[in-house]
Amino acid sequence: MKNHPVLRRTCLALLASTALFGPLAAQAQQLQKITYLLPAPGTLPAFGPWMLAQAKGYYAAEGLEVEFVTGRGGVDVAKQVGAGNAVIGGAIGDTPIIARAQGIPIKAVAVLGSGSLTQLVSHKDERIESPRELKGKTVTVISYTDTTYYALLGMLSKVGLTKNDVNIQAAGPAGVWQQFASKKAVAMAAVPDWTVSALETGAKVDILPADVYFKSMAQAILASDETIQKNPQLIQKLVRATLRGMKDIMADPKAATAVYVKQVPMYKGKEASILQAFEMYNKYVYAGQKVPGQMDETRLGELQKFYVSNGVVQKEAPLKDLYTNQFVNAK
Repeated sequence: MKNHPVLRRTCLALLASTALFGPLAAQAQQLQKITYLLPAPGTLPAFGPWMLAQAKGYYAAEGLEVEFVTGRGGVDVAKQVGAGNAVIGGAIGDTPIIARAQGIPIKAVAVLGSGSLTQLVSHKDERIESPRELKGKTVTVISYTDTTYYALLGMLSKVGLTKNDVNIQAAGPAGVWQQFASKKAVAMAAVPDWTVSALETGAKVDILPADVYFKSMAQAILASDETIQKNPQLIQKLVRATLRGMKDIMADPKAATAVYVKQVPMYKGKEASILQAFEMYNKYVYAGQKVPGQMDETRLGELQKFYVSNGVVQKEAPLKDLYTNQFVNAK
C-alpha cells in the first residue's frame, strides 16, 4: 500500500503545491493590518496616490494590509491619530499648526507636492486676474474651518483685503462647486476635484494657484510623536508606498487613470475626468519637490505666522514639532 503509485503521485503533487503556494499563503497571513484615516472619502480623485498604492500592491509589498477609513476633516484625523486610534492619517501640510496648538502630538511625515492643494477658480468672463478683484463679490468655500478657506484668507491678505471685504459662502463639499457652476458665485476656493466637477457642467474657468499669493500646502501624511519614536519602520513603509503612488501619477497620468478606475469602479466611463484631475494635480500640486514628500520648513514657518496673526492659533510652536523629513530623506 505504501508504494501504491497513485497515492505516491498524489503525495508528490501535494508537496509540490505546498512548496509553490506555501510562501504566498504565509506572506498573506503575515501582512500587518493598518487603519489609514483619510480626511474625506477615499474615492475622491484627491486620494489617487493612496488608491494607486493599494491597487498596485505597494502597501502589500511593504508587508501591510491597509484599510482606509474616512474621518471628519484633517483636524479630526489629527486628533484620532494623536489619540492612537489610527497609526497614520491624511490631512494638509498646514494641519499640524492647528493640531499642535490644541495639544495634539502629531507631525507631518510627508507632503505630497510643492504646490498648494487650493486654487482660486473663477468664471472666465469675470476676468478675475487677482484676489483684489473679489472685493464685494461672492466666493464659495467648503466650510469656515477647512484649510482651503484659510488659503483664501491668505490670498486676500496679500492684496490688502479681509474676509469682511468679500461675501464668502460656506457651501459644503457639493455646494462649493455647484453654486459656482450655476454662477451664484464668481469664484471658489477649490481643489482640482471640484474644478473638474464644474468643468463637466460646461463652466469656462480661469485657475489662479493659491501659492502665487499665499504658500498654503499640499496634502500631508500625519503620524503621532509616539509612533514616530516607537515604530519608525512602520511609518517609513507607509510613506514609501504612498509616495510611489504619487510618482506613478506624475510619470504617466493616463496609465495611472486606468489603474485608478479599476480600483475605484464608480468612475468607470469617467476616465477623461479622472485624467483631467490627475493632470491638474501634476501641474498645480505634485510638481516641483526636489525630494518627493519633503516639507519646506521656511514655507511652514510663514504659514504658522499667518495662522497666529489671524487668530486661528494663539502662539507659534517650534517648527521641528510640526514635521519631520526623516522618512522622505531615507534612502
